[in-house]
Amino acid sequence: MLKVQGIDVFYGGIHALRDLSFEIPAGKIVTLIGSNGAGKSTTLKAISNLVKCKGQILFEDENLLTIPSEKIVGKGVIHVPEGRRIFTALTVEENLDMGSYLRKDKDGVAKDKEFVFKLFPRLKERAKQLGGTLSGGEQQMLAIGRALMSKPRLLMLDEPSMGLAPIVVQEIFSAIADLNKTTGLTVLLVEQNANIALQLADYAYVLETGSIIFEGEAKALLTDDRVRKAYLGEE
Repeated sequence: MLKVQGIDVFYGGIHALRDLSFEIPAGKIVTLIGSNGAGKSTTLKAISNLVKCKGQILFEDENLLTIPSEKIVGKGVIHVPEGRRIFTALTVEENLDMGSYLRKDKDGVAKDKEFVFKLFPRLKERAKQLGGTLSGGEQQMLAIGRALMSKPRLLMLDEPSMGLAPIVVQEIFSAIADLNKTTGLTVLLVEQNANIALQLADYAYVLETGSIIFEGEAKALLTDDRVRKAYLGEE
């Protein structure tokens, strides 16, 4: 579905991504893990064409780097950035409606909204509540729900566990797993919590200083000594 081929990104004199290449098959959950500053978030920005880069990023054989970032959303490539960025002065329901602003299928929009409410029941309970009054976990659910209202074909999640209590993280990651299982939605997950990311994903790439240093089936990397020592805090 997605092929990243030889991507280079520079921030001034900093070489943020170095000849980066990887693939994401349709219907799978793929995770990028690595330490702070490894280039994980920059990779998502490159796919969304939000940073200047060299190389090719093919989404079903179309180079996303030739398409304005606002048009990439229309292709079904949806990016949930770090920090959630919901509309705090709008209600939960209005936030969800903002996610569907490009759509003309009213019946489909209504159906998808009910799907989001089923996936995250807390959002239905708070449908008329302002986004700014929600807890951090509820705001993350809303950010994901708003993205789902865009009918994504590739959902990119940047650090969805950041700043959340473990029980809330578990709830959100369980919802992502259910979403992938029931709809076949392809997911690219950037996550610093390597343990939970590897438990969720089918395949993983480990990124350091802008390059992939190793990759493999996610469950296998959970028992890989290099990953356990560097990212799981084990000796």
